[in-house]
Amino acid sequence: MKHIILGTAGHVDHGKTSLIRVLTGIDTDRLKEEKERGITIELGFAHLALPSGQIIGIVDVPGHERFVRTMVAGATGIDIIALVIAADEGVMPQTREHLQICSLLGIKRGLVALTKVDLVDEEWLELVTSEVRDFLQDTFLEDAPILPLSAATGSGLDEFISTLDRIASAVEEDYDCGILRLPIDRIFTMKGFGTVVTGTLISGMVSPGDSVEILPAAIPVKIRGVQVHNQAASSAHSGQRTALNIQGAEKASLNRGDVLAQPGYLKPARRLDVYLSCLPENRKKIKHRSLVRFHTGTNEVMARLSLLDREELQPGQSCYAQLFLAAPAVGMATDRFVIRSYSPVTTVGGGEIIDPEAKKIKRHVGSLINDLEILREGTREEKVLGMITRAGLVGLKLKELTAKTGIRQEDLRPAVKSLLSKKQAILIQPEDTLVVAAAVFAVLQEKILTRLLDYHRRFPLKPGMGKEELRETSGRFIHSRLFNSALKNLENQGRLILEREIVRYSDHRIDLNDGLEKIKDDILRAYLASGLTPPDSSEVLARFSDQREKVEGVFQLLTKEGLLVRIRESYYLHRDVLSGLQDAYLTLLQERGKAAPADFKELTGVSRKYLIPLMEYFDMSKFTIRSGEYRILKSNR
Repeated sequence: MKHIILGTAGHVDHGKTSLIRVLTGIDTDRLKEEKERGITIELGFAHLALPSGQIIGIVDVPGHERFVRTMVAGATGIDIIALVIAADEGVMPQTREHLQICSLLGIKRGLVALTKVDLVDEEWLELVTSEVRDFLQDTFLEDAPILPLSAATGSGLDEFISTLDRIASAVEEDYDCGILRLPIDRIFTMKGFGTVVTGTLISGMVSPGDSVEILPAAIPVKIRGVQVHNQAASSAHSGQRTALNIQGAEKASLNRGDVLAQPGYLKPARRLDVYLSCLPENRKKIKHRSLVRFHTGTNEVMARLSLLDREELQPGQSCYAQLFLAAPAVGMATDRFVIRSYSPVTTVGGGEIIDPEAKKIKRHVGSLINDLEILREGTREEKVLGMITRAGLVGLKLKELTAKTGIRQEDLRPAVKSLLSKKQAILIQPEDTLVVAAAVFAVLQEKILTRLLDYHRRFPLKPGMGKEELRETSGRFIHSRLFNSALKNLENQGRLILEREIVRYSDHRIDLNDGLEKIKDDILRAYLASGLTPPDSSEVLARFSDQREKVEGVFQLLTKEGLLVRIRESYYLHRDVLSGLQDAYLTLLQERGKAAPADFKELTGVSRKYLIPLMEYFDMSKFTIRSGEYRILKSNR
């Protein structure tokens, strides 16, 4: 069965709450102040069983201009609007503003309840009905039924219910992206149960025992109980009003506007790309850099508006824009929003979120508008390609693409598969379908080659660049699998060579000029002459302090070529010296079968400073092995 929400809208004291009370028997005014003042201040909730058997949830919103922000919060998830207009007063300021808000939020269906008809005569009723019909021209309610009724006498209620039933039967189920999302509109504590939050489940489902999170603070909570229409339920589904008893968060830590969500899918953000429309009824233009009140879901946050291709937006016009939020908000692509002016506070426009986690972008860039147009109106494949291109080297996982596009994962998979087959995307991590755009991957490869060439120019004597250093200098947040894939691809193309952890350009060769060749010979002669007791490598390098960087390169070259052998830290030996020692050690071990440290000292004549590193070197190189206090040949074991 479809899950449908009916919302009320209209001016204060036009009979919204009274209509719900007579239809359902539920008084949605709970607060003492509401009873005393006779007006709705907070959101109220009820439900109604229609003749067809369909049970609909009802949200009653305040009509006073001071509580429009509450009305916007209550309008989230509404399928059908009941625009309530009192026959004795007709269309009033909040009637207009509420209808504008409903239009901006994308509500498509509704009916008009012309209340308090018992207070007017037939002639006046005809006059106000005509006025209402004129008012509704060019709105989504222009063909909506206008139903005269009276909550006081009961006249017209049967026709209202039957008309509502007919409209409800024609409502199509909203597209469900599959991610659990419930914008919280009420928080309270119940004795014996703890914290309870309520809202309209706009996607996904929730059941007792589920582990969820509350954003933007990312508070992990567990669902203890679920209620739908004031009855305990085994689950709640998209489109239902629900109350959730949660464990893990106190009332004081939560706020209206928070979102209860499936963990790991949604990310709070301060910057959004949007498609913005300025209400035709506005008296003023919306200007670039305006400070506005941004409403989405049940949340309100201050924001600075950046118009991307103009300095002002005329009434009735639309454009792409960015919103810089004063506090993080949680949204998804295709979510609707409303903006109200900072002061005086009036509804000025609204629209649709394009990218709920946008990056800073430059204004007046022609390609930018085209890219945003594709993200808004393109095919699923085009939207996926656009989003992974925007993500750059970080790429996007399949579940992140759901939040970025508003499309459920099972519908995204064919689009991703098609992009991979066309080589427009690269699969980096199969287990959670992490993909990057092929164009971004190509840029990364060129950046790697540029970094390598620059490194070879600066360090011509070094064999190559350390792999990890190359990754860090090629760009922030590069996934290791993406980087390794780029290296492998370049290696397959013959453009670079990867030797263990060293990367070099394919045609890089070490070429020593005359001066460096002499330094090389000097270093080798020094190590050859010093035998088993050479100076520390740092002392050798200090002799060439004016050319230290180049000499370090020569030293590394000598090590790479095996002319110098590292024994420990800064202790190196000339290859011929070490070879002579190894031959002598071999003869000793063959003659005696084993050798104690004293025997090795007698053989070498060196102090303990050199003795222990040399013995450990032969152990590490698997020439000898230790047996108690002795060393024996590895081959004799």
